[in-house]
Amino acid sequence: MRFAVPFPSRSDILITGETLAIGAAGGIAFAAAALPGGLISGAMIAVAIAAIAGRPLRLPAPVAQGILVVLGISLGSMVTRDLLANLAAYPVTLALLALATLGATFGSSLYLQRLHGWDPTSALLAGSPGALSQIIMIAHERNADVAAIAVVQTVRVILLTAGLPLLLAAAGLAHDAAPRPISGVAGPVALCVLALAAVATGWLLRWVRFPASWMFGAMLASAILHGTGWIEGGLPDGGRAAALIGIGALIGTRFARLRLRTILGYLAASLGSFAVALAISAVFVAIVLVIAPLRFADVIIAFAPGAMDAMLALALTLHIDPVFVGAHHLARFIVVSLATPGIVQLFGRPQQDADD
Repeated sequence: MRFAVPFPSRSDILITGETLAIGAAGGIAFAAAALPGGLISGAMIAVAIAAIAGRPLRLPAPVAQGILVVLGISLGSMVTRDLLANLAAYPVTLALLALATLGATFGSSLYLQRLHGWDPTSALLAGSPGALSQIIMIAHERNADVAAIAVVQTVRVILLTAGLPLLLAAAGLAHDAAPRPISGVAGPVALCVLALAAVATGWLLRWVRFPASWMFGAMLASAILHGTGWIEGGLPDGGRAAALIGIGALIGTRFARLRLRTILGYLAASLGSFAVALAISAVFVAIVLVIAPLRFADVIIAFAPGAMDAMLALALTLHIDPVFVGAHHLARFIVVSLATPGIVQLFGRPQQDADD
């Protein structure tokens, strides 16, 4: 009995190579210009521009998953016992994050309805920060404006990923003391153990349908191995840089599915709803900073209403507490995934109207 092995086509290989090459060129250019977060933001912007210009850029699932695993290993290698000890402070900030998420969702939704005339369902889904795949699925089911929602969500991620490093740099916080300088590169045996543990944990989390399973599985495995002292050292600099460029390129490919006319048509709505969400999130960031002895950079990345993979990549490149940021963005993902269907059912337009 013969089994067909699905090999990628020549076209798929060329498109993947072009996507990564454009991302690498943009990331290296931004890094050479000493821009904070340059590898990820440069790759993202370069790929987004090429995609908007009409290039059919994309990354196949195995490549994307590999990038997420490498990112997770790099994040986990920053974990120490001191970082894990800070878990006691999380319940209060996680509760405030849930309130911030709901506030940003309803605030952005109200803005889109009142100023741009959006229907309630589309406005609520566009205003919901994070969990883009779930949001788009609900949008299809409810017959909402999928293109408009995709533009607003994607523009928000692009603005946060490119803008937050510049904001932190302007505040003198982009390179605030790292949780721990990685003590060299792990040896070949340790790297093999890291890779096997990361893939196995990622696969296990995927099997139980855990959100962002590959990235969080790799981060969990790496964090345990490093936090307990079983493994010293992290990935080579090239591996870390490749993960950051890869994440940036992956985000940039979102624009390959959007036409320039569509983007421009919803640009004002995107910028306005982003400003509303950012202002509401800023209020909760201020509250957290008043009541908890946390670093500004950690809190602002943890509360930023952006994509989980992009914000964790920024945590890595800006030397920000990966445990704190990861816990909060995972919590946001869960809140959005669980609450959004109910919010749309209660406050969106009736289902029968969507089906007409």
